[in-house]
Amino acid sequence: MLELDHLTIQRGSLTVAHAINAQFHPGKIYTLLGANGAGKSSLLKAIFGELAFSGNIRYQDTTQSKAHLMAWRKPIAYMPQDSHTDAELNTLEVVLLGRMDALGRHISDDLMREAIDLMAQLNIAELAHRPIRALSGGQRQLVMFAQALLRRPKILLLDEPVSALDMAHQINLLQKVRHYTQEHQLICLMVLHDLSLAAQFSDELLLLAEGEIQAQGTPQVVLQPQILRQVYQVDIEILTSSRGLPVVHPYRKTE
Repeated sequence: MLELDHLTIQRGSLTVAHAINAQFHPGKIYTLLGANGAGKSSLLKAIFGELAFSGNIRYQDTTQSKAHLMAWRKPIAYMPQDSHTDAELNTLEVVLLGRMDALGRHISDDLMREAIDLMAQLNIAELAHRPIRALSGGQRQLVMFAQALLRRPKILLLDEPVSALDMAHQINLLQKVRHYTQEHQLICLMVLHDLSLAAQFSDELLLLAEGEIQAQGTPQVVLQPQILRQVYQVDIEILTSSRGLPVVHPYRKTE
């Protein structure tokens, strides 16, 4: 279990997270929602150890500390929003960096097959020998996701993993997230802006605003018109899909 205990994040004079308490369990996908600046990305960065905080972050019997940050990060794969890189590497080499601990002068056949198989599952195998710098933003997102999975993590942190992808690739990647999370009993935390996609692929949603969790629970519990209107300041209608899941429909303002 991953646990946040009175987690507070201060950025200058702004409190982006205030005394947040939450527990995350293996085999489940938790999606962070909220308007821009709500603290979603900051929460992932704090868990990964990139952002200072007060309070405690615990995983199993270990509490995060600066002194043991490398050991803390070992079971974590973190995919940030910005996937830009200037590295002079091809795509396959970037994916293989997910297993830095296993790399040496000789890369094992098993590890090479695993990397190529992950790329094939994400429909990017044909990009294996292209320079990473030559890829589009969406292609780089898929490459960085393959790199994250190659780490064989216990905790998967994904910050807007589908923001640059078309509809088909969004579904493919999120289905992979769900399958991998359940099959390997990961703890998955991701940030999404598309509320309807979040409803389809999340076990629980956490809606953040003003540095606090405003609502937490299943998509049916969290995606309520009155809650979303208050957080996003827009008129919203909640429809129900043929699968019984919420579909969020925002209205444009009348002029």
